[in-house]
Amino acid sequence: MTGPRLAVVGAGSIARAMLSGWARSGTAFTSVTTVNRSTAGAASTAAGALPAGTVATSLETDPEAAHTAVRDADVVILAVKPYQMAEVLADLSASIRPGTAVLSAATGTRVDTMTAALAEGVHVLRCTPNTPSAVGRGVVGLVPAPHVPAGVFQQVRDLLAGLGEVVEVPEDRFNSVTAVAGSGPAYVFLLVEKLRDSAIGQGFDPDTALVLAQQVFRGAVELLAETGEDPADLRRKVTSPNGTTQRAVETFEAGDLGGLFESAVVACRARAEELTS
Repeated sequence: MTGPRLAVVGAGSIARAMLSGWARSGTAFTSVTTVNRSTAGAASTAAGALPAGTVATSLETDPEAAHTAVRDADVVILAVKPYQMAEVLADLSASIRPGTAVLSAATGTRVDTMTAALAEGVHVLRCTPNTPSAVGRGVVGLVPAPHVPAGVFQQVRDLLAGLGEVVEVPEDRFNSVTAVAGSGPAYVFLLVEKLRDSAIGQGFDPDTALVLAQQVFRGAVELLAETGEDPADLRRKVTSPNGTTQRAVETFEAGDLGGLFESAVVACRARAEELTS
């Protein structure tokens, strides 16, 4: 087996999505060690789809598990909660070797804050993966700290490419990526949920309603990707003048659907800004 030695500290839902995506894509690692707080969390991680040879550890069983994992790693992913980041950085800084790439998958902590907390020569990056990374359909925003060597940056970028599309962004746009892409799957799931509920309201049983709603979104997105056309052009092709679809679209527009999306994205970014330090 070739590839980096990977340590994942804080193996919650987003970390498990990343691990699942790498397992699915066959991304190669020399070793993978995950660190959870509890043995129950480690067991939950171990039960999921993981790259070959992954070892799931817990602080409950081994209080030094995180230090051991990061000390031996080439790439460290910090996927802890935003409020835990300062404590984790302070705790692990002495164990992370110069030359290691430290990739934060947590909202809120800037690259300069992480750089200041870690030893000189540690290479800091931030990413914002989303949950479709679990099936290789993610989109990941990536921000390196200044002076990260090109080879290290490319290694991390190639690693994240196993999860889907990688978008390099300046850090002042990082929270916008979170608002559009990181949180975006929740918006889509909400729309599928509401279309399913509308189908139920039209008399369909819940299972059939979900098939209808889910397949509409899947088919529309795949058509968009396959054709490369602008979504507005594809919408117009479905919308015959004075037809049934036009009546529905007019109803959405009358309810200011665009304004709702804009407000939601702005609110999401604002919360990300509140969490940023």
